[in-house]
Amino acid sequence: MTAPPAPQSIPAPFRLDGRRALVTGASSGIGRACALALAQAGAEVALLARTQAAIDSLAGEIADAGGSAQAIACDVADEQRLVSLLARQPPCEILLNAVGGNEPTPLTQVTREQFERMFALNVRSAFFLIQLLAQRLLEARRPGSLITISSQMGHVGAPSRTVYCLTKHAVEGLTKAAAIELAPHRIRVNTIAPTFVRTEMTREMFADPQFTADVLSRIPLGEVGQPQDVAGAAVYLAGDASRLVTGTSLLVDGGWTAR
Repeated sequence: MTAPPAPQSIPAPFRLDGRRALVTGASSGIGRACALALAQAGAEVALLARTQAAIDSLAGEIADAGGSAQAIACDVADEQRLVSLLARQPPCEILLNAVGGNEPTPLTQVTREQFERMFALNVRSAFFLIQLLAQRLLEARRPGSLITISSQMGHVGAPSRTVYCLTKHAVEGLTKAAAIELAPHRIRVNTIAPTFVRTEMTREMFADPQFTADVLSRIPLGEVGQPQDVAGAAVYLAGDASRLVTGTSLLVDGGWTAR
């Protein structure tokens, strides 16, 4: 009789053995959690962030757990350097782009510099990452899964977040169009759209009791996200468990957008 699988084993459709994943924004928060989860599922992970020490530490943690990871220090805004670095690497079947930022500001007070900075980080870098990974996969004639961390704000609006909402809605549109274009080549394109997640980036926000109470009042499940909540969605979209899922957004929002 065949022994049952160990409780910690990962079912085959969620395994990523033999696949290479590029995780941007891997040094902290959602990117870090997703990199750990993809490595645990068997992917060889290329960790990309601006801070070499942070991704070196994460690569060591993955290796200590029996996984495989490579640290690549690069700013995604430096497109020429990014192209050069990835040209030396095998094609990545998985992209998990966790780079992004927000500068909450009332509509009438947004500066041109803020607008350009957020658009470049949230939209321009996402477009060129998808383009670059898709080109490499098409050249190699390989299928793939290209995932961008979007936001629930890519589906709704919110005060003091006009530019952020604009950029995330743009990412959702990019995802749908790219998915249709790349589908004949078995390259899937999706987003993960989390609610507010407890990370270093949101620490100051959640230090405000009024802000925390307001956020919780808008989430039917009654709790904000943790990076691990997003990581589970990333493993699902990266592998064969989601082989018929493309051009969509996986909302990890506790019900925020269902109201």
